[in-house]
Amino acid sequence: MQQTVSGQALERATGAVRVAFKPRHGRTVLDQLYQEGTAKLRLPNTAPGRPIEAVVINTGGGMTGGDRLTVEVTMAAHTAAAVTTQACEKVYRALHDVARVTNRVMVGPGAHLHWLPQETIVFDHAGLSRSFTANLAGNARLLAIESIVLGRTARGETVRTATIRDSWRVHRDGKLIWADALRIDGSAALTLQNTATGGGARALATVLYAAPDAESWIDDVRACLGNADAGVSAWNGMMVVRIVSPEGAALRRTITALLPSLSGGALPRTWWC
Repeated sequence: MQQTVSGQALERATGAVRVAFKPRHGRTVLDQLYQEGTAKLRLPNTAPGRPIEAVVINTGGGMTGGDRLTVEVTMAAHTAAAVTTQACEKVYRALHDVARVTNRVMVGPGAHLHWLPQETIVFDHAGLSRSFTANLAGNARLLAIESIVLGRTARGETVRTATIRDSWRVHRDGKLIWADALRIDGSAALTLQNTATGGGARALATVLYAAPDAESWIDDVRACLGNADAGVSAWNGMMVVRIVSPEGAALRRTITALLPSLSGGALPRTWWC
């Protein structure tokens, strides 16, 4: 794919992964895998009793305006898997347009999916449009996180201007049960400086747990969050956690304290590499 700027053609990166899992003799195994362009997927060995892990890799080394990345995951009934990323995704300065990330998951009855990508780091003058769509069937369980970090504070990076659009749509048995959207246009730092928006935050995350027992977890989650700048709500078989932080390292500490309690085990190994 190419874009033209001032008469010059610029190469743009595109990638897609489609993966499906099925049960076999009481275990979850790979059913189908399709890889295209800069997107790859690897299935590392996991410890006995742990769900299968799928690691999404963007060989482009980051994204910029006009790049496209699509990930689709299909879980057959009574399967369990954790999908994560090799590293934090990076979205760099764009001349125009935005980087587009499209994530779609389908989770069958009795299946468990842990959608656990690492943080997305957005740099100054970057553009990101990201969507997450989930279709759950019956008593399927979904634990999902999406997070954004504005620059790397340890390197003195400041993100003054960025375009960020982040959309969630979750359905159960064909019915929309949750919709959410974040939009930041232009002055990202100023937008998040306001008390009503981010209170000076430079890193933020949303965690969703959709399961029949979601509401029973609210006290445990609040205990895990401790003194973090976070809030949690639970209703109708869903729990949503919002977390904000002044920098990415603090956000990660909160996430890595919270997610293992909800997932029932350690985070995927790539989180610690």
